[in-house]
Amino acid sequence: MKRDVIVAALPRRNSKPAARPANRSAASLADMVWRLERLEGQLQKLSELVREHAEDVDRLVRIVAEDRDVIRRQLLRKHHEKVRVRKHLREANSKVGFDN
Repeated sequence: MKRDVIVAALPRRNSKPAARPANRSAASLADMVWRLERLEGQLQKLSELVREHAEDVDRLVRIVAEDRDVIRRQLLRKHHEKVRVRKHLREANSKVGFDN
């Protein structure tokens, strides 16, 4: 019963497709050509935007990689400096121990 109420509430569609007048076929063909040309233009613009986006992403990846390499070298330099300081302190402490 609920299904019957729902089906009855749905809008009814005409079973026959609407017939097109013959004189509109030329206008609709011209409209279709215009739409097709516009879609082709939009597709070309979209392709350009996608290409530019890919180039921007490539540039960003290179920049990040360069920055990462610079940061890595800085951290490595700091680490080597700490290692040198520890080594120097160990050598200094071992010399002090032998002097006594």
